[in-house]
Amino acid sequence: MKISDLIGSATANTFRSKTRTLLTILAIFIGAFTLTLTSGLGTGINAYIDDTVTAIGASDVMTVMKSSDTDTDNGFGDADAGPAEYDPDAVSSGQPGPPGQTVVALTPADIDMLADIEGVLDVQATRSISADYIQVGDGTRYVVNVGGLVAGQQTPLAAGAEPDNSSSQLQLALPTSYVEPLGFADGAAAVGQTVSIAVTDAERTEQVIEATIVGVAEETLATPDGASIVPNDALTDALFDAQNTGLPAAEAQRYAQASIWFDPAATDEQISALKDRLADAGYAGSTVADQLGAFRTVIDGIVLVLNAFAVIALLAASFGIVNTLFMSVQERTREIGLMKAMGMGSGKVFGLFSLEATFIGFLGSAIGAVLAIAAGTAISSALSGGFLSDLPGLTLIAFEPVSIAVIILLVMAIAFLAGTLPASRAARADPVNSLRYE
Repeated sequence: MKISDLIGSATANTFRSKTRTLLTILAIFIGAFTLTLTSGLGTGINAYIDDTVTAIGASDVMTVMKSSDTDTDNGFGDADAGPAEYDPDAVSSGQPGPPGQTVVALTPADIDMLADIEGVLDVQATRSISADYIQVGDGTRYVVNVGGLVAGQQTPLAAGAEPDNSSSQLQLALPTSYVEPLGFADGAAAVGQTVSIAVTDAERTEQVIEATIVGVAEETLATPDGASIVPNDALTDALFDAQNTGLPAAEAQRYAQASIWFDPAATDEQISALKDRLADAGYAGSTVADQLGAFRTVIDGIVLVLNAFAVIALLAASFGIVNTLFMSVQERTREIGLMKAMGMGSGKVFGLFSLEATFIGFLGSAIGAVLAIAAGTAISSALSGGFLSDLPGLTLIAFEPVSIAVIILLVMAIAFLAGTLPASRAARADPVNSLRYE
């Protein structure tokens, strides 16, 4: 019997018992459907994280903070160890977190020390600005954070252009979440308008700085709060100087963090070595990719757990394949004996039943994958137009042809292994005894 004949015979024999076969295919379908859907979820979110890192840019920049001697990462200390001891050198971290969250301040001496570390090409202190509110004319005042971008970083925009750091004009990019509350019809209408930003100086006097909106920034994973304006250097200088009015120079030159530049062609090993040198000097450094890596770790963990359930379903389905083929072997005992009596070798008999198992696996996995793609695409489209609309460019569930092919081949391999036991039994059948079977 030729290979083509063997495949044709296996395909035809698969549906001799339609109900039993369909139930087995359904069990495989559930596992393949789940596996495809969870794989697409991981692919979609990780692709969005990669796109976010690429869009932000500045892959050769690292954010550096001074390492703390405590085991806590907030100003209150470990809940089990009691409150943290007061540190006069601590400043506000400027990062989202519990109220009062602080870090050890960087001083000009620290900036000079960072510049001398091997692999550091340049250092720039990050000035922390705490704004009171933002307002348009005499309208409602809204609480706002002041962010910032180092050279090389980019702001994903919904309208307008990025703030120009080379301009002496006071410019900013406004978050999309502030467009409507501030009274603008849309992002395009906000561009070119003037806003007032208030800060309180060291003498407890409110100072108001006016700036022009040149762009509207989209919300991304890098700006999860969606409440930070992005100023250009001129506006940053104006706000920082206003905030520090009345402070001695030594007090004003205290920074929560700094940005360091390294070789853009640096490998992962070289970047890791630079982090180690920073740690030895008492500093902690992280890149944009590191900061967003936590999202990837969480998503990969969730996908791994969901995939585990899918694999369990497939393993359960494999017992269905074993049962289906064992019953098929028993029902076709006389047929097996006749085939062997007519000269069909044990290898071809084994191949015939193994192909039946593999074909069942193919049908279940292919149907599951196709329906998972359809369901995933529909779900992703619905969510993108719903509560995920603030994350433009996010395809929550995305599918890669290679991943789909791997899933189908994996399920077929599981089906083949499940079919080896009944196939071996059929291959070992004695033709004389089989022909006598009633």
